[in-house]
Amino acid sequence: TFGFIPLFFSGFLFTAGPKWLGVRGLEVLQLRAPLVLQAVGWMAWVVGGHVHAALAGAGLTVSLIGLGWMVVLFWRLILASTAEDRLHAKVIGVAGAVGWLSLGGACLALWLDAPALGRACVLTGLWGFVLVTYVTVAHRMIPFFTSSAVPMVAVWRPFWVLWVLLAAAALEAVAVWVEFSGGSTGDAGRVWTGLRGLLELAAGGIVLWLAVVWGLVQSLKIRLLAMLHIGFVWLGLAYLLAGASQLLGLVSGAPVLGLGALHALSMGCLASLMLAMVTRVSCGHSGRALVADNTVWVLFWALQLATFLRIAGAVAGAPTVLIPLAALLWALVMGVWSVRYGSWYGRPRRDGKPG
Repeated sequence: TFGFIPLFFSGFLFTAGPKWLGVRGLEVLQLRAPLVLQAVGWMAWVVGGHVHAALAGAGLTVSLIGLGWMVVLFWRLILASTAEDRLHAKVIGVAGAVGWLSLGGACLALWLDAPALGRACVLTGLWGFVLVTYVTVAHRMIPFFTSSAVPMVAVWRPFWVLWVLLAAAALEAVAVWVEFSGGSTGDAGRVWTGLRGLLELAAGGIVLWLAVVWGLVQSLKIRLLAMLHIGFVWLGLAYLLAGASQLLGLVSGAPVLGLGALHALSMGCLASLMLAMVTRVSCGHSGRALVADNTVWVLFWALQLATFLRIAGAVAGAPTVLIPLAALLWALVMGVWSVRYGSWYGRPRRDGKPG
Protein backbone atom coordinates (compact mmCIF):
# COMPACT_ATOMS: atom_id res chain seq x y z
CA THR A 1 0.00 0.00 0.00
CA PHE A 2 2.68 2.53 0.98
CA GLY A 3 5.90 1.00 -0.33
CA PHE A 4 5.57 0.03 -3.96
CA ILE A 5 2.36 1.80 -4.99
CA PRO A 6 3.43 5.45 -4.36
CA LEU A 7 6.57 4.86 -6.42
CA PHE A 8 4.41 3.42 -9.20
CA PHE A 9 2.11 6.44 -8.95
CA SER A 10 4.99 8.90 -9.17
CA GLY A 11 6.08 7.52 -12.53
CA PHE A 12 2.63 8.15 -13.95
CA LEU A 13 1.62 11.35 -12.19
CA PHE A 14 4.80 13.26 -13.04
CA THR A 15 4.65 12.33 -16.73
CA ALA A 16 0.92 12.34 -17.55
CA GLY A 17 0.04 14.83 -14.79
CA PRO A 18 1.79 17.85 -16.35
CA LYS A 19 0.05 17.07 -19.67
CA TRP A 20 -3.35 17.01 -17.94
CA LEU A 21 -2.58 20.31 -16.23
CA GLY A 22 -0.83 22.05 -19.13
CA VAL A 23 2.29 22.82 -17.09
CA ARG A 24 5.97 22.06 -17.46
CA GLY A 25 6.99 18.77 -15.90
CA LEU A 26 9.55 18.47 -13.13
CA GLU A 27 13.18 17.68 -13.77
CA VAL A 28 14.49 14.29 -12.74
CA LEU A 29 16.66 15.80 -10.00
CA GLN A 30 13.59 17.37 -8.39
CA LEU A 31 12.01 13.94 -7.99
CA ARG A 32 15.07 11.95 -7.05
CA ALA A 33 15.31 12.88 -3.37
CA PRO A 34 11.69 12.07 -2.33
CA LEU A 35 11.75 8.80 -4.27
CA VAL A 36 15.10 7.73 -2.82
CA LEU A 37 13.87 8.57 0.68
CA GLN A 38 10.87 6.30 0.19
CA ALA A 39 12.90 3.45 -1.29
CA VAL A 40 15.60 3.58 1.39
CA GLY A 41 13.01 4.01 4.14
CA TRP A 42 11.09 0.92 3.12
CA MET A 43 14.26 -1.13 2.81
CA ALA A 44 15.10 -0.12 6.39
CA TRP A 45 11.56 -1.05 7.46
CA VAL A 46 11.89 -4.54 5.94
CA VAL A 47 15.25 -5.14 7.65
CA GLY A 48 13.97 -3.64 10.90
CA GLY A 49 11.04 -6.03 10.90
CA HIS A 50 13.56 -8.85 11.35
CA VAL A 51 16.17 -7.04 13.44
CA HIS A 52 14.74 -4.30 15.68
CA ALA A 53 11.52 -2.29 15.87
CA ALA A 54 13.44 0.98 16.19
CA LEU A 55 15.02 0.48 12.76
CA ALA A 56 11.59 -0.30 11.28
CA GLY A 57 10.17 2.85 12.89
CA ALA A 58 13.05 4.95 11.58
CA GLY A 59 12.49 3.52 8.10
CA LEU A 60 8.79 4.40 8.22
CA THR A 61 9.62 7.92 9.36
CA VAL A 62 12.02 8.42 6.44
CA SER A 63 9.40 7.03 4.03
CA LEU A 64 6.82 9.40 5.49
CA ILE A 65 9.07 12.37 4.70
CA GLY A 66 9.59 11.12 1.14
CA LEU A 67 5.88 10.55 0.50
CA GLY A 68 4.96 13.96 1.89
CA TRP A 69 7.59 15.59 -0.31
CA MET A 70 6.19 13.80 -3.36
CA VAL A 71 2.63 14.90 -2.59
CA VAL A 72 3.76 18.53 -2.15
CA LEU A 73 5.53 18.44 -5.53
CA PHE A 74 2.35 17.20 -7.21
CA TRP A 75 0.28 19.91 -5.54
CA ARG A 76 2.75 22.50 -6.85
CA LEU A 77 1.90 21.35 -10.37
CA ILE A 78 -1.83 21.65 -9.62
CA LEU A 79 -1.52 25.14 -8.18
CA ALA A 80 0.61 26.31 -11.10
CA SER A 81 -1.97 25.13 -13.63
CA THR A 82 -4.57 27.31 -15.32
CA ALA A 83 -6.22 24.38 -17.11
CA GLU A 84 -10.01 24.40 -17.14
CA ASP A 85 -10.30 20.78 -15.98
CA ARG A 86 -8.18 20.12 -12.92
CA LEU A 87 -10.67 17.94 -11.04
CA HIS A 88 -8.92 14.61 -11.61
CA ALA A 89 -5.57 16.03 -10.53
CA LYS A 90 -7.08 17.68 -7.44
CA VAL A 91 -8.80 14.46 -6.38
CA ILE A 92 -5.49 12.62 -6.73
CA GLY A 93 -3.78 15.38 -4.77
CA VAL A 94 -6.30 15.03 -1.93
CA ALA A 95 -5.85 11.25 -2.07
CA GLY A 96 -2.11 11.77 -1.72
CA ALA A 97 -2.70 13.84 1.41
CA VAL A 98 -4.90 11.04 2.81
CA GLY A 99 -2.13 8.58 2.04
CA TRP A 100 0.44 10.73 3.82
CA LEU A 101 -1.78 11.06 6.90
CA SER A 102 -2.49 7.33 6.87
CA LEU A 103 1.20 6.50 6.66
CA GLY A 104 1.81 8.96 9.49
CA GLY A 105 -0.77 7.12 11.58
CA ALA A 106 0.82 3.77 10.76
CA CYS A 107 4.22 5.16 11.72
CA LEU A 108 2.84 6.43 15.03
CA ALA A 109 1.16 3.08 15.65
CA LEU A 110 4.50 1.32 15.19
CA TRP A 111 6.25 3.58 17.68
CA LEU A 112 3.36 3.10 20.16
CA ASP A 113 3.18 -0.67 19.54
CA ALA A 114 -0.51 -0.38 18.56
CA PRO A 115 -1.05 -2.95 15.76
CA ALA A 116 -4.83 -2.48 15.58
CA LEU A 117 -4.36 1.23 14.91
CA GLY A 118 -1.64 0.45 12.38
CA ARG A 119 -3.94 -1.93 10.52
CA ALA A 120 -6.71 0.69 10.42
CA CYS A 121 -4.29 3.28 9.00
CA VAL A 122 -3.01 0.88 6.34
CA LEU A 123 -6.55 0.01 5.22
CA THR A 124 -7.45 3.71 5.18
CA GLY A 125 -4.49 4.29 2.89
CA LEU A 126 -5.60 1.42 0.67
CA TRP A 127 -9.15 2.75 0.21
CA GLY A 128 -8.63 6.49 0.60
CA PHE A 129 -5.31 6.85 -1.22
CA VAL A 130 -4.57 3.90 -3.47
CA LEU A 131 -8.07 3.06 -4.70
CA VAL A 132 -9.11 6.71 -5.03
CA THR A 133 -6.07 7.36 -7.23
CA TYR A 134 -6.77 4.25 -9.31
CA VAL A 135 -10.46 5.00 -9.95
CA THR A 136 -9.75 8.66 -10.71
CA VAL A 137 -7.16 7.72 -13.33
CA ALA A 138 -9.48 4.98 -14.64
CA HIS A 139 -12.32 7.50 -15.01
CA ARG A 140 -10.10 9.75 -17.09
CA MET A 141 -8.09 7.21 -19.09
CA ILE A 142 -10.10 4.03 -19.75
CA PRO A 143 -12.80 5.76 -21.86
CA PHE A 144 -10.07 7.69 -23.71
CA PHE A 145 -7.98 4.59 -24.47
CA THR A 146 -11.09 2.66 -25.52
CA SER A 147 -12.41 5.32 -27.89
CA SER A 148 -8.94 5.64 -29.46
CA ALA A 149 -8.69 1.91 -30.15
CA VAL A 150 -12.38 1.20 -30.80
CA PRO A 151 -13.87 4.12 -32.78
CA MET A 152 -17.43 2.84 -32.29
CA VAL A 153 -17.14 3.54 -28.55
CA ALA A 154 -17.48 7.24 -27.66
CA VAL A 155 -15.73 8.88 -24.71
CA TRP A 156 -18.30 8.91 -21.89
CA ARG A 157 -17.13 9.96 -18.45
CA PRO A 158 -19.59 12.28 -16.67
CA PHE A 159 -18.34 13.56 -13.34
CA TRP A 160 -21.22 11.99 -11.41
CA VAL A 161 -19.69 8.61 -12.23
CA LEU A 162 -16.45 9.71 -10.60
CA TRP A 163 -18.31 10.86 -7.49
CA VAL A 164 -20.04 7.48 -7.22
CA LEU A 165 -16.69 5.69 -7.44
CA LEU A 166 -15.22 8.00 -4.81
CA ALA A 167 -18.24 7.57 -2.52
CA ALA A 168 -17.86 3.78 -2.67
CA ALA A 169 -14.20 4.07 -1.68
CA ALA A 170 -15.10 6.49 1.12
CA LEU A 171 -17.67 3.99 2.43
CA GLU A 172 -14.95 1.37 2.86
CA ALA A 173 -12.60 3.85 4.55
CA VAL A 174 -15.36 4.80 7.01
CA ALA A 175 -16.08 1.10 7.63
CA VAL A 176 -12.46 0.62 8.70
CA TRP A 177 -12.88 3.08 11.54
CA VAL A 178 -16.35 1.83 12.50
CA GLU A 179 -14.80 -1.60 12.98
CA PHE A 180 -11.80 -0.13 14.83
CA SER A 181 -14.06 1.72 17.25
CA GLY A 182 -16.19 -1.36 17.93
CA GLY A 183 -19.22 0.06 16.16
CA SER A 184 -19.82 -3.14 14.19
CA THR A 185 -21.01 -5.06 17.26
CA GLY A 186 -24.42 -5.24 18.96
CA ASP A 187 -27.77 -4.33 17.45
CA ALA A 188 -26.46 -1.08 15.96
CA GLY A 189 -23.62 -3.07 14.47
CA ARG A 190 -26.05 -5.47 12.78
CA VAL A 191 -27.89 -2.53 11.23
CA TRP A 192 -24.60 -1.06 10.04
CA THR A 193 -23.44 -4.40 8.64
CA GLY A 194 -26.68 -4.86 6.71
CA LEU A 195 -26.61 -1.32 5.33
CA ARG A 196 -22.96 -1.64 4.40
CA GLY A 197 -23.59 -4.93 2.62
CA LEU A 198 -26.44 -3.47 0.57
CA LEU A 199 -24.40 -0.40 -0.37
CA GLU A 200 -21.47 -2.60 -1.42
CA LEU A 201 -23.74 -4.73 -3.60
CA ALA A 202 -25.11 -1.55 -5.19
CA ALA A 203 -21.59 -0.23 -5.76
CA GLY A 204 -20.53 -3.51 -7.35
CA GLY A 205 -23.51 -3.45 -9.68
CA ILE A 206 -22.78 0.14 -10.74
CA VAL A 207 -19.11 -0.62 -11.44
CA LEU A 208 -19.98 -3.67 -13.57
CA TRP A 209 -22.59 -1.64 -15.46
CA LEU A 210 -19.99 1.08 -16.00
CA ALA A 211 -17.50 -1.49 -17.30
CA VAL A 212 -20.00 -2.56 -19.95
CA VAL A 213 -20.85 1.04 -20.87
CA TRP A 214 -17.14 1.82 -21.22
CA GLY A 215 -16.78 -0.91 -23.86
CA LEU A 216 -15.86 -4.10 -22.00
CA VAL A 217 -17.24 -6.37 -24.72
CA GLN A 218 -15.71 -4.40 -27.59
CA SER A 219 -12.33 -4.27 -25.84
CA LEU A 220 -11.95 -8.04 -25.74
CA LYS A 221 -10.71 -8.01 -29.33
CA ILE A 222 -7.65 -5.95 -28.31
CA ARG A 223 -5.58 -7.68 -25.65
CA LEU A 224 -3.90 -4.67 -24.04
CA LEU A 225 -7.20 -2.83 -23.82
CA ALA A 226 -8.99 -5.92 -22.54
CA MET A 227 -6.48 -6.13 -19.68
CA LEU A 228 -7.52 -2.66 -18.51
CA HIS A 229 -11.21 -3.46 -18.68
CA ILE A 230 -10.89 -6.83 -16.95
CA GLY A 231 -8.91 -5.18 -14.18
CA PHE A 232 -11.72 -2.68 -13.71
CA VAL A 233 -14.29 -5.51 -13.65
CA TRP A 234 -12.46 -6.91 -10.62
CA LEU A 235 -13.36 -3.73 -8.72
CA GLY A 236 -17.04 -4.48 -9.22
CA LEU A 237 -16.51 -8.10 -8.21
CA ALA A 238 -14.65 -6.97 -5.09
CA TYR A 239 -17.62 -4.86 -3.99
CA LEU A 240 -20.05 -7.71 -4.74
CA LEU A 241 -17.95 -10.15 -2.72
CA ALA A 242 -17.72 -7.65 0.13
CA GLY A 243 -21.47 -7.07 0.15
CA ALA A 244 -22.24 -10.78 -0.03
CA SER A 245 -19.80 -11.45 2.79
CA GLN A 246 -21.44 -8.84 5.02
CA LEU A 247 -24.97 -10.09 4.42
CA LEU A 248 -24.14 -13.79 4.62
CA GLY A 249 -22.16 -13.16 7.78
CA LEU A 250 -25.13 -11.31 9.22
CA VAL A 251 -27.31 -14.37 8.65
CA SER A 252 -24.81 -17.02 9.76
CA GLY A 253 -23.29 -15.01 12.60
CA ALA A 254 -19.73 -15.66 11.39
CA PRO A 255 -17.47 -14.48 8.53
CA VAL A 256 -18.13 -16.40 5.32
CA LEU A 257 -15.78 -15.13 2.62
CA GLY A 258 -12.97 -13.89 4.87
CA LEU A 259 -10.57 -11.60 3.06
CA GLY A 260 -11.78 -12.68 -0.38
CA ALA A 261 -13.08 -9.23 -1.29
CA LEU A 262 -9.79 -7.62 -0.29
CA HIS A 263 -7.87 -10.02 -2.53
CA ALA A 264 -10.28 -9.36 -5.41
CA LEU A 265 -9.46 -5.67 -5.00
CA SER A 266 -5.69 -5.93 -4.55
CA MET A 267 -4.69 -8.94 -6.68
CA GLY A 268 -7.56 -8.73 -9.13
CA CYS A 269 -8.20 -5.03 -9.72
CA LEU A 270 -5.08 -3.14 -8.64
CA ALA A 271 -2.54 -5.69 -9.89
CA SER A 272 -4.29 -6.29 -13.22
CA LEU A 273 -4.57 -2.56 -13.93
CA MET A 274 -0.95 -2.03 -12.87
CA LEU A 275 0.26 -4.83 -15.12
CA ALA A 276 -1.73 -3.45 -18.05
CA MET A 277 -0.62 0.16 -17.57
CA VAL A 278 3.06 -0.60 -17.03
CA THR A 279 3.08 -2.94 -20.03
CA ARG A 280 1.54 -0.21 -22.18
CA VAL A 281 3.95 2.48 -20.97
CA SER A 282 6.99 0.18 -21.26
CA CYS A 283 6.11 -0.66 -24.86
CA GLY A 284 5.50 2.98 -25.77
CA HIS A 285 8.63 4.45 -24.16
CA SER A 286 10.88 1.72 -25.51
CA GLY A 287 9.76 2.33 -29.10
CA ARG A 288 7.78 -0.89 -29.41
CA ALA A 289 4.24 -1.48 -30.63
CA LEU A 290 1.48 -0.97 -28.05
CA VAL A 291 0.40 -4.61 -27.97
CA ALA A 292 0.15 -7.44 -25.48
CA ASP A 293 1.97 -10.35 -27.12
CA ASN A 294 1.46 -14.01 -26.24
CA THR A 295 3.89 -13.86 -23.31
CA VAL A 296 2.20 -11.03 -21.45
CA TRP A 297 -1.25 -12.35 -22.35
CA VAL A 298 -0.45 -15.71 -20.72
CA LEU A 299 1.03 -13.93 -17.70
CA PHE A 300 -2.09 -11.81 -17.36
CA TRP A 301 -4.38 -14.85 -17.31
CA ALA A 302 -2.06 -16.63 -14.89
CA LEU A 303 -2.51 -13.60 -12.64
CA GLN A 304 -6.29 -14.02 -12.92
CA LEU A 305 -5.92 -17.68 -11.91
CA ALA A 306 -3.75 -16.72 -8.92
CA THR A 307 -6.45 -14.29 -7.85
CA PHE A 308 -9.19 -16.93 -8.11
CA LEU A 309 -7.08 -19.37 -6.07
CA ARG A 310 -6.43 -16.78 -3.36
CA ILE A 311 -10.10 -15.83 -3.11
CA ALA A 312 -11.08 -19.50 -2.94
CA GLY A 313 -8.46 -20.01 -0.24
CA ALA A 314 -10.08 -17.29 1.85
CA VAL A 315 -13.41 -19.13 2.08
CA ALA A 316 -13.97 -20.85 5.41
CA GLY A 317 -13.10 -24.53 5.19
CA ALA A 318 -11.18 -24.24 1.89
CA PRO A 319 -8.11 -26.49 1.36
CA THR A 320 -5.08 -24.75 2.83
CA VAL A 321 -2.98 -25.69 -0.20
CA LEU A 322 -4.79 -23.04 -2.26
CA ILE A 323 -2.98 -20.17 -0.53
CA PRO A 324 0.61 -21.33 -1.20
CA LEU A 325 -0.41 -22.25 -4.75
CA ALA A 326 -1.75 -18.72 -5.27
CA ALA A 327 1.42 -17.24 -3.76
CA LEU A 328 3.73 -19.32 -5.97
CA LEU A 329 1.76 -18.50 -9.11
CA TRP A 330 1.73 -14.80 -8.17
CA ALA A 331 5.52 -14.85 -7.64
CA LEU A 332 6.05 -16.62 -10.96
CA VAL A 333 3.89 -14.14 -12.88
CA MET A 334 5.42 -11.04 -11.32
CA GLY A 335 8.94 -12.42 -11.56
CA VAL A 336 8.77 -13.26 -15.27
CA TRP A 337 6.90 -10.04 -16.09
CA SER A 338 9.33 -7.84 -14.13
CA VAL A 339 12.44 -9.40 -15.64
CA ARG A 340 11.06 -9.14 -19.14
CA TYR A 341 10.03 -5.49 -19.05
CA GLY A 342 12.71 -4.42 -16.63
CA SER A 343 15.33 -5.60 -19.14
CA TRP A 344 14.07 -2.95 -21.56
CA TYR A 345 14.79 -0.04 -19.23
CA GLY A 346 17.96 1.95 -19.62
CA ARG A 347 18.43 0.89 -23.24
CA PRO A 348 17.99 2.95 -26.43
CA ARG A 349 14.52 2.94 -27.98
CA ARG A 350 14.02 0.19 -30.52
CA ASP A 351 12.61 2.66 -33.08
CA GLY A 352 15.75 4.81 -32.95
CA LYS A 353 14.03 7.89 -31.50
CA PRO A 354 15.58 9.80 -28.57
CA GLY A 355 14.95 8.28 -25.16
